Amino acid sequence: MAGGAILRTGNGGNDYPGKMTLFVFLACLVASSGGLIFGYDIGISGGVTSMDGFLVKFFPSVYRQEKEDASTNQYCRFDSQLLTAFTSSLYLAALIASFFASTVTRAFGRKWSMFGGGITFLVGAAINGAAESVLMLLLGRILLGVGVGFASQSVPLYLSEMAPANLRGMLNIGFQLMITIGILAANLINYATSKIKGGWGWRISLALAAVPAAIITLGSLLLPDTPNSLVERGHGERARLMLRRIRGTADIHDEYEDIMAACEESRAIEHPWSTILRRRYRPQLTMAVLIPFFQQVTGINVIMFYAPVLFKTVGFGDDASLMSAVVSGLVNMLSTFVSIATVDRVGRRKLFLQGGVQMFISQAILGTMIAIKFGTSGTATGLSKSYANGMLLFICTYTAAFAWSWGPLGWLVPSEIFPLEIRPAGQAITVSVNMLFTFVVAQAFLAALCHLKFGLFYLFAAWVAVMTVFVAFFLPETKNVPIEEMILVWQRHWFWGKFIAD
Repeated sequence: MAGGAILRTGNGGNDYPGKMTLFVFLACLVASSGGLIFGYDIGISGGVTSMDGFLVKFFPSVYRQEKEDASTNQYCRFDSQLLTAFTSSLYLAALIASFFASTVTRAFGRKWSMFGGGITFLVGAAINGAAESVLMLLLGRILLGVGVGFASQSVPLYLSEMAPANLRGMLNIGFQLMITIGILAANLINYATSKIKGGWGWRISLALAAVPAAIITLGSLLLPDTPNSLVERGHGERARLMLRRIRGTADIHDEYEDIMAACEESRAIEHPWSTILRRRYRPQLTMAVLIPFFQQVTGINVIMFYAPVLFKTVGFGDDASLMSAVVSGLVNMLSTFVSIATVDRVGRRKLFLQGGVQMFISQAILGTMIAIKFGTSGTATGLSKSYANGMLLFICTYTAAFAWSWGPLGWLVPSEIFPLEIRPAGQAITVSVNMLFTFVVAQAFLAALCHLKFGLFYLFAAWVAVMTVFVAFFLPETKNVPIEEMILVWQRHWFWGKFIAD
C-alpha cells in the first residue's frame, strides 16, 4: 500500500494524553504569530511594486515601460531583474539565516530563535519604511529575510513539539493560518495606502511590517520552552513539569520516556549535519527537500507576490488589481480553516491529493484562458469584465486548494517527521530549500512570463501533477502518530522500510 500504515498508539501500546489545555492553546497561538511576519511580507511586496510612487522613486525604467503604449506585450511589462531582486533578496537571506537558526534553536531553545527573528525583522521594517535608495531597500529586505529564516525554522518545530499527537496538525497549521492573515492584512493595507495622494503610501505599507514583528518579539519572551528542547539542553526535571502542565495530566510517563530516549540518542550525535545524510534518515531527508521544493513550484508565490502585477497584466485596472489581490488573500485565509478542521481527521495524504488535483485543473484552465485572450503576442483588446472575473475565479479555486493542502502541510509534515537528534538540522534544510526555490521562482517569474507566456501556467500545472503522484506513492500517513514514534511509520512503508534497520 502506497500510503503506509496509520498508527495511533503511543509507547507500550498506550495512547498519549491528547486533550487540549488552555496553556497549550495560548502558547501555540503566540508562537504561530511568527507566521504573520512571513505572510505580511509576501503580501506587501507585490502590492508595493505595483504602486506608481514606489516605481517612480526606485524603478523609473519599469514605470516608463509600464506606461508605454497599450500595444506593449503584456507578458513583458514588468520584466525587470532589479525589481524582482527587491522581492526575492529576502528569501536568499532567509536561506542563509536558517542554517544559523538551527544552531541557535538547538543550543538555546526554540523561543530564543523566534525572539531573534522578531528583532531582526523589526529593524528591517524600519529601514524599508525610511528607504531613500535601492541600496537601503535591499538592506532592509535582507534583514527581513533573516527574521523570516529564524521564525520559519523555529515556529513549526515549537508547535509540533508542544501539541498532543492527535491535535498536532490543527495546532501546527496555526503557523500557515497566520501567514494567510498576514497576506490578507498586507493586501488591505496596500489597497488603502495606494489611495494616499502624493504617492508615498508605500512607506506606510513597508513600515507597518514592524507591527507583526513586535507581536512575535514580545510574544516569544512569554513562551515556555518545549519539553523536548528542555531535555535536549539537560533540564530533565523542568521538562517533566512542563510536560505535565501542557498535557494537563500526571500520566505523562510514556511520552516522557520516549523524549528521554530520543534525547539520549541526540546527545550521542555531535555532527547532526553529517548524521542526517546516513541511510537510515533517507526518507525524512527526501521529504525535507522535496516537499518544500514542490510547495514552491506549484506557482503559489507567483500569485501571492505578484497578484496585483499579475492582475494588471491580464487587464484589471490599478484599483481592481489591488482589490482582486484582496479577494484572493481572503480566499487563502478562509480556506486554511478547512485544513485546520480536517487535517487530524482525514489525514495529511487525502488533503495533499485532493488539493493537488484541484490545483492542476485550475492552473490548466487559467493558462488556457490567458492563451485564448493574449496568445503569444501578449496583446489583447476589449478584455471583458466577465472574462477577467472568470480568471479571478480560477485563481481563487487554485488558491483555496493550496490553502488547505500544500500551504499548511508543506510546513507541518517536515516539522513532525524528524527524530529529535536531527530535528533542528532537518527543519533548517526544509526552510533553506523552501527559501531557495522561493528566491528562484520570485527572481525568474517575470522573465519567465515574458518568455514562456501562457505556457508558464502549464509548466506549474505539470509540476503539480508530478508532486501529487509523488505523494500518492511515497508519503506515508502521519496523523495521530506521537512525534517521538514517527520512525514506525517509515519502517512499515512499502518503499522506505528497506532503508531503516529495526
